[in-house]
Amino acid sequence: MESAIAEHLKCPRTRHRRVEDDYAPPYPVWSARAAPSVTQVVMGYFGVQSRGVAMQGKACAALMKIAAGFALADGPGHHDLTHYVDADGFDNMIAIAYWNDTASHARWCATPAIDAWWYDDVRLTEGLGYFREIASPRVEHYETMFNTPDRFEGVGMVMGKLSGELQEHGYWGSMRDRIPLSQTDAMSPSGWRAIVAGAPLPGQRVQVAGHQNIAMIRSGQEWTDTAGTEHTMYVEEMEPVLREGMDFLRDRGLSIGCYSNRYMTHLDAAGAPLQKSFGLSYWRSLADMERWAESHPTHVAIFGGFMRYVQALEFQVKLRVYHEVSVLKADEQRYEYINCHARTGLMNGLQHAS
Repeated sequence: MESAIAEHLKCPRTRHRRVEDDYAPPYPVWSARAAPSVTQVVMGYFGVQSRGVAMQGKACAALMKIAAGFALADGPGHHDLTHYVDADGFDNMIAIAYWNDTASHARWCATPAIDAWWYDDVRLTEGLGYFREIASPRVEHYETMFNTPDRFEGVGMVMGKLSGELQEHGYWGSMRDRIPLSQTDAMSPSGWRAIVAGAPLPGQRVQVAGHQNIAMIRSGQEWTDTAGTEHTMYVEEMEPVLREGMDFLRDRGLSIGCYSNRYMTHLDAAGAPLQKSFGLSYWRSLADMERWAESHPTHVAIFGGFMRYVQALEFQVKLRVYHEVSVLKADEQRYEYINCHARTGLMNGLQHAS
């Protein structure tokens, strides 16, 4: 068993873990490991927003255009295609891309075909919304966890290596303990989100500035390999409870520090849904996320349902679960929206300061 914090990222602790050195977790999990040469990664969410069946074809074509751009020089090492219907009834199709090098991402963004398309005024009049939410955490600022050692998701796909079984999991506070920065830093938030360009109105380009130590989580599950009793339990018992929690964060999350939550379904290359989903949420702080996880009825129900699920199956489950959590410095965030409604992403709850 080993620490979630890679050896080259360890330093003398000034803040203690929540468990003792002899702690033994109840079941195994693993983490993705990047080479020491990787110092910062990029997680890019490239969205197309539309409303109504009549616009779905146009939105799909726009998503495919974005995904095709990933094949250009300096494109991402991995990408996913996803779909989500937001609280306002808009379809959001999102291509999520990962780079293990910020310089490659910067060169890709500056590629004329990419840059000219994004800034073309035609984007304002097509009847679609577009957004780019770019998180680029340094390796000290994020962690990953997988319940199976044979398949990565998300940023794990560009990190390359697998850890041994991890010690820091299976207890409240383990998420924080897995982030290297937690060795010396409380990761407390400071400052506020702000619209720094444009206004959240039709036909507008908007830029939102994040603040220090916004927390971001992508937490997913895949039930492709489940069968029989397990498949029924997931679809009929687990997933409805999960959806209820995701809908709470989407609709009322601002009251507890959750800026935005999307409960997304993976799509295949033809746009058909897969048996894979995840929640993506942004929080004012890791502490706010922890409070929801530890004590809010919606997450207590999710956690309790999952424990009943694995116990009923005697921990022999085919369900794959994972997450990636980042605590983002202000300079590790970039949020841009074109012609999107005012509750999209990090604009949610903000007013333009005129």
